[in-house]
Amino acid sequence: MFSVTFGALVKRIFSVPRLVKMSDLERIMANNKAAEELLVTLRQELKTMKNEHVQQKIVQLQAENESLRKEVDTCLKKLVSLEVAHGKVQIPVPTPDEVRAGSGPGTVKIEPVAPQQEAPVVTKESVQPAKAQQQAQQNENKPPKEKKAKKEKPAGEPKQAAAVVEEPPIDVGRLDMRVGRIVEVSRHPDADSLYVEKIDCGEANPRTVISGLVKYVPIEQMQNRMVVALCNLKPAKMRGILSEAMVMCASTPDKVEILAPPEGAVPGDLVHVEGFPRVPDAIMNPKKKIFETVAPDLKTNGELVACYKDGTFVVPGKGPVKAQTLKNVQVK
Repeated sequence: MFSVTFGALVKRIFSVPRLVKMSDLERIMANNKAAEELLVTLRQELKTMKNEHVQQKIVQLQAENESLRKEVDTCLKKLVSLEVAHGKVQIPVPTPDEVRAGSGPGTVKIEPVAPQQEAPVVTKESVQPAKAQQQAQQNENKPPKEKKAKKEKPAGEPKQAAAVVEEPPIDVGRLDMRVGRIVEVSRHPDADSLYVEKIDCGEANPRTVISGLVKYVPIEQMQNRMVVALCNLKPAKMRGILSEAMVMCASTPDKVEILAPPEGAVPGDLVHVEGFPRVPDAIMNPKKKIFETVAPDLKTNGELVACYKDGTFVVPGKGPVKAQTLKNVQVK
C-alpha cells in the first residue's frame, strides 16, 4: 500500500508541471505567429503609405514644374518684345523635330571628319637634329647686328649715377606762411624777454610759438591778435619749450611790429607772394639754409606792404599783408 501510494504521489507531482509547460509553449507559438502576421500587415501598410507619399510628391513637383515653365515662357515673351522694341534682330529657335530633321532655321550641318593620320613617334634622337637645323637656318636669315658705339663717360663719373630729383628754386615760394590767431599768451617761465603763445592756424590743434616780443608789444595787445605765422621751420626748443612756428614781423633795432593780415582773413588762410609759385617744403631742412637765403629780400615797401623782392605778400581775394608804421624795413 505504501508503494502504490508513493507512485501515485510521484505521478501527481510530475504530471501538473508538464501540463503547465505545454500550455505556455502553445501560447508562445500562438503569440509569435500573431506577431509575424502583424509585422507583415504593418510592412504592407508602410509600403502603401510610402507609395502614396511618393505619388503625392511627384504630382506636386509636376505642378511646380508646369508653373515654372509658364513663368519662363512669360518672361521670354517679355524679353523678346523688349528686344524687338529696341531694334534687336531675333534669331528663330528650331523646334526639337526640326533639329532632329536638320532643316530648322539656323541649323548647322556637321560634316563628317576625315580620320586623322597617325602622328609619327617623336623621339629625342629625331628632335635634336631637326632643332639644330632650324636654329642654323634662323641664324643665316638674321641680319648682322650693328655694334653700338660705347658712350664715353667723363673722367671721375661714377658707374651708376643717382637719379636727380628736380628741386624748386630757393625763394619765398618754399616758405609755408599762413594766417593765424593768438588764442592764448603768457610770459615764458624761464625767459623775461619771451612770450609763449598758442596760435590757431586752422589746424586741429593750436601751435605753440615762442616769440621775443616782450620789449616791443604789450601782452594785452597779443591776445586774440591776427598774425602771419611761418609754419614749416623745423621745431626747436627755446628755454625748454618747443616752438612750432614763427610770427612774422617788420623790424628795426628799436621797434618791432607784427605783420597784420588783411581784413576778413581767417586762421588757416594761405599767404602767397605775387610772382612766386607757392611750393612749400613740409619742413625746411636747416642744412639747405632756405630761410637764411630768402630772409635778406624780405622787406616792407613804401606803402607798408610786406614784400619779397618785387612780389607782395597777399591773401588771395582778401588783400595784402602790411605793417602798421614801419616802411622799407626788414621782415623777419
